Amino acid sequence: MKALLSKLLASDTETEVLEFKEAKRQYPKDKLGKYFSALSNEANLKGIANAWLLFGVKNDKNIVGTNISENQLNEYKSEISNHTSPILGFKNTYRVNTDKGTVLMLKIPAAPIGMPVSWKGHYYGRDGESLGALNSEEYERIKRQNIADDWSSKIVKEAGINDLSTEAIAKARKQYTEKNPKLKDEIASWDDSTFLNKAKVCINGKITRTAILLLGNPESEHYINPAQAKITWILKDRDNIEKDYAHFTCPLFMEVENVFAKIRNLKYRYLQADTLFPDEVDQFDPFIIREAINNCIAHQDYTLGGKINVVEREDGILTFINSGNFIPESVEKVVEADAPETEYRNPFLANAMVNLNMIDTIGSGIKKMFVIQKNKYFPLPDYDFANNKVKVQIIGKVVDENYAKKLAQMDDLSLQDIIMLDKVAKNKLLTKSEIKELRKKKLIEGRKPNFYISSSVAKATGAMENYIRMRGLKDDYYKELILQFIEKNKSANKQEIEKLIIDLLPDILDDKKKKNKVRNIIYAMSKKDNSIINIGSRRHPKWIKV
Repeated sequence: MKALLSKLLASDTETEVLEFKEAKRQYPKDKLGKYFSALSNEANLKGIANAWLLFGVKNDKNIVGTNISENQLNEYKSEISNHTSPILGFKNTYRVNTDKGTVLMLKIPAAPIGMPVSWKGHYYGRDGESLGALNSEEYERIKRQNIADDWSSKIVKEAGINDLSTEAIAKARKQYTEKNPKLKDEIASWDDSTFLNKAKVCINGKITRTAILLLGNPESEHYINPAQAKITWILKDRDNIEKDYAHFTCPLFMEVENVFAKIRNLKYRYLQADTLFPDEVDQFDPFIIREAINNCIAHQDYTLGGKINVVEREDGILTFINSGNFIPESVEKVVEADAPETEYRNPFLANAMVNLNMIDTIGSGIKKMFVIQKNKYFPLPDYDFANNKVKVQIIGKVVDENYAKKLAQMDDLSLQDIIMLDKVAKNKLLTKSEIKELRKKKLIEGRKPNFYISSSVAKATGAMENYIRMRGLKDDYYKELILQFIEKNKSANKQEIEKLIIDLLPDILDDKKKKNKVRNIIYAMSKKDNSIINIGSRRHPKWIKV
């Protein structure tokens, strides 16, 4: 690192990918974020793996040293990961000691292919040594990188139009006409090749991987090996045991409806307030099913060779799974933005699906799924991004009808608030910003990671019983129970005390944490309150009142 530092200091001046800052004791976090965005974007544009930001060095390249601590550095790292999009962090940080002081070397990764890096929603770049907004030409240059590397746009040289389904092409033409009614007469005059070019399914009459996926004959799937054009529907019983299954392949444009038809969308009945007549709704809204399947097709990482799975359980749970990571930062930000997605894994495929009226580009699909579930008082869609897969679970029933209805009817709660409270109800981890927001609005209580709804939410939703179970009772209550037990039985051992109060402890605690809680209560009674004393051994304590 000393050799690299010497090399960087030997350069003629600062460049678009190298910045020196004095930063003797600290550096403004917001300015650091802007430089991170700029240096990352410039590294991408120059085709290099990383850029450098050096603390403890003046503009004239004289080392003055920095005293920025590890705690400060950790705060900088947290700030960068919380406010960059896509989420990035320093590749590494190095402290290099010289005879003039310590230099902190921050290694910044280049922006990912096709994804300019923003800081708090703004894109930054460099013009020589100057920091400023990333200009539109550079922004577009980074964005276009995705197209060059787009799996779905590649030509299948061996395939011809005869490898496509005539039935699928006819239906695609109909869908395209419905989307473009003003061109109805003109569309009718196009031959199939012209239509497929205009719909951007093919390129100059050549068959693309997108054309095979959406419109190919079933036997055409081999053209995209090792990728699979396959959706598997699986029916499981309440015990998660498989009862039935079916596979669907090209043309996926047609098969979406066949997958939809397989799902046993039963009716669900429940009583609305102030009426004796039950409401009857579909367990799964048709829009949600089609949106989820089409999202799987559009966002599947076909290079991984996996298939799309739709798993239906008889107890009213539907799960959609596709291969590949979730490109947007988070589902919450997608819902909050309610705008067209800026990034697609398969932009050519996604654009073709828009033209064929399978998906839209107004960005409301995922948000609409959340709104539909909320309005039916059903649990909100549950997203899981583990194991390089995107898993979306839809529950087609009310879990707690009273709580769900009253929560949805609280006028001062936004959809984003309800999404966050849904995560609390499901014991899911909250981000720092979510915790801060919920605490500010006094919607949660507890300590990380054991949060539960606040007393105000519990009171408004009639969930006070559940609130007490999650929060537990005050320690004085448990101590009084222990003292009463000892007074009646003359003494108490560890097992007796655990049996006495462990079921009364907060439900949010697991068994290990409950036992730790018991241990802490006993410790407080013996060492701080001096209300009990151990007359047994340390391994086999026997507690009596003082």
